Amino acid sequence: MQIVEKYLAAWNERNTEERRARVAATFTPGAAYKDPLMQGAGHASIDALIAGAQEHFPGHRFELAGTPDSHNDVLRFSWTLGAPGSEPVAKGTDFALIAADGRLASVTGFIDYFAQ
Repeated sequence: MQIVEKYLAAWNERNTEERRARVAATFTPGAAYKDPLMQGAGHASIDALIAGAQEHFPGHRFELAGTPDSHNDVLRFSWTLGAPGSEPVAKGTDFALIAADGRLASVTGFIDYFAQ
């Protein structure tokens, strides 16, 4: 599903200006994001959350795990986070609401596994 690819590309983008553009293309202006570790709303806040995750996990990338599933305006997909060529340090499942324009209106993330 294309919106999931755009979402993961935003989380993986290291260039600040390009990441901000990806966030704007992926999320509605008032979109909300929350998971057990962080939350925010709006493009600037979501961009800051992504930048913080990248700082905490340098060299790591989010990858799609399995096949996204959707119905109506609801989307579910799983992901992994790890350094290329290494076992993932985290795995999770996100649930999202898709706005009428095809962007994400909200994302709620669940962490299924986190290496201690």
